Amino acid sequence: MKNFGSGNVTWKTVLSFLLIAVISVHKSPAQETGKVATFKIGNATVSVLSEGQQNNKPDNLIGTTPEMLKKHVPDGTYPSAVNAFLVQMDGKTILIDAGFGRNLFDNLKSLGTSAEKVDVVLLTHMHGDHIGGMIKDAKVAFPKAELYLPQPEHDYWMGNSERGRQAQDVIAAYKDRLHLFVPSEAGEDAKEIIPGVKGIAAYGHTPGHAGYMFESAGSRVFIWGDLTHAMAVQMPHPEVAITYDVNPEQAVAYRKKLLDYVAKNKIPIAGMHIAFPSIGDIKAKDEGYEFTPFPVQ
Repeated sequence: MKNFGSGNVTWKTVLSFLLIAVISVHKSPAQETGKVATFKIGNATVSVLSEGQQNNKPDNLIGTTPEMLKKHVPDGTYPSAVNAFLVQMDGKTILIDAGFGRNLFDNLKSLGTSAEKVDVVLLTHMHGDHIGGMIKDAKVAFPKAELYLPQPEHDYWMGNSERGRQAQDVIAAYKDRLHLFVPSEAGEDAKEIIPGVKGIAAYGHTPGHAGYMFESAGSRVFIWGDLTHAMAVQMPHPEVAITYDVNPEQAVAYRKKLLDYVAKNKIPIAGMHIAFPSIGDIKAKDEGYEFTPFPVQ
């Protein structure tokens, strides 16, 4: 476990079948699975729960140029991942997204915990690679957990019976423990949804997509969900979107805004599609931004 002290923290209901197919096509032959890495942020323990690592082709990106791709993805692929995160703080075990559910439960076990011990689940949005682990063997996978979901995300998936079938199943399964909230804009006025956690608007990828800002002992970490998919390109060029975005223009606008915010405030970030270890620092550069992952020991 790497300890980064306070003030010095320099660390997708439904996916359509088409999207799942696209991801499958672009897996590298040597896909890595089942990785876990744990870090300290203030008094909180933050663990990356890898659902898989792969290399993707850039043909799903919007707004690239040949020159851009030659410079940033010279081998014709960019590294990506599917992750969930576990935060243990103030006596609570908090899961952020549930991945596909393929490695999730083994990863929890490797940390000495289990689905039965999860107190809170926070969903960034309701694509299949974020809610796949919410139901297991046709039952609620997290029997004690309170579920928090952005209101506009709930409304989007509940508003279309075909589009939102997987999401609707999850909502129905957890309806007695479902808490809806309106995400805040990033800043000092952002509201806590549970102690130490603020839901931050990151709209565009889906209409209610959100990230979660955790604060412990004066240190913060922003788990930003799908704010990015292709770090190799979207860090230097945050104006680049992806075909999975429901509203690419809005996704770009929020990406630029949130990158600026975390860089200026020196807040470490973690993302669901950032290659392992998936957590690190953002710094502004002459060309966009630079991400530096935390070291793993």
